Amino acid sequence: MKQVGFIIPSDSGHMVRGIGAYIKNLLPPLKQQAAGLGFEILEIKQPFQTGPEQSRRISNFKLKIIHYPYFDLFYPTLPLKKPAPTVVTIHDVTPLEFPDHFPPGIRGRFNLLRQKLSLINTERIIADSFASVNPIRKYLGVPHSKIKFIHLAPMSEFKPVKVKKILSGLRKKYRLPEKFVLNVGDVNWNKNLPALAAVCREINTPLVLVGKKVAELENLDTTHPELAHLEELKPLLENIIRTGFVPDEELAGIFSMASVYCQPSFAEGFGLSVINAMHCGCPVVCSRTHSLSEVAGDAAAYFDPYSVPELVSKLKEVISDSGLRKNLITAGLKQSARFTWKKTARQTLQVYSEICAA
Repeated sequence: MKQVGFIIPSDSGHMVRGIGAYIKNLLPPLKQQAAGLGFEILEIKQPFQTGPEQSRRISNFKLKIIHYPYFDLFYPTLPLKKPAPTVVTIHDVTPLEFPDHFPPGIRGRFNLLRQKLSLINTERIIADSFASVNPIRKYLGVPHSKIKFIHLAPMSEFKPVKVKKILSGLRKKYRLPEKFVLNVGDVNWNKNLPALAAVCREINTPLVLVGKKVAELENLDTTHPELAHLEELKPLLENIIRTGFVPDEELAGIFSMASVYCQPSFAEGFGLSVINAMHCGCPVVCSRTHSLSEVAGDAAAYFDPYSVPELVSKLKEVISDSGLRKNLITAGLKQSARFTWKKTARQTLQVYSEICAA
């Protein structure tokens, strides 16, 4: 049995973000299918930022393959010296595509150079989408032959919630109106939240933002270049309901109640919230950019994220047209069903097999 070391960050903060969702949903089917291909998956916990001590510890396992399911551009998360053939999942390189909005600083630049060097002797890179392949090649210097794109899938907790008692309880708990536009995720510049908030105010529809950081907006240092865009949100807070962190099982209910889910991002590595929304039967309006059209297919209403009039038009249309909403819900459920974690796991194991056969 060929042992694969699957590295899990021991820092709990990283396990509640996108990395945590990826690991949590991929591991079970990965383990289930591994034995059939002669692999055994070993979970190895270590600090998010790695070093020689962690590499020595990993070398004690005598692994056939090591898989790092995360890669940070500006922190040393991947060792330069690797005790076994290594696979790395790179979820996106958005900060390198928009450097004016994600200044790394001197230490960040040094770590980026180090991280690029660490990729040279890496056997395979897994990207979340086809749209991420070229940016990874361009900004990290990775040969195309090393990159494999493997889509993510809806998280297991996300499915339509129709029990009225549950929905009414959630509406009361989070003070949700009858009609609202929903957005879930981080507050990074690429999420384009100020434009979404301004448009929701213009069309007189409440905006519900789910996420820890946006709930703590008043405490964030918006003088920092990466957070400066959030100053534009502050005058718009009267029209925004900020829930803070919401457990996945409750978030499924909020998706199910929303009039529309809107992802106005300038860039996304995959767009996990879009596929989760579809899987809950929520109509989706999203940017026609990067991976979002790849993920949503024909099941979303699209707009140019740089065009506020387009966003106004699409949101108005979907909110007011019940027939269109019904069509988007039906198409979204069908589209999201095409993505499964079993498929993600199977394709990941194929990458392992390719390395062993080389």
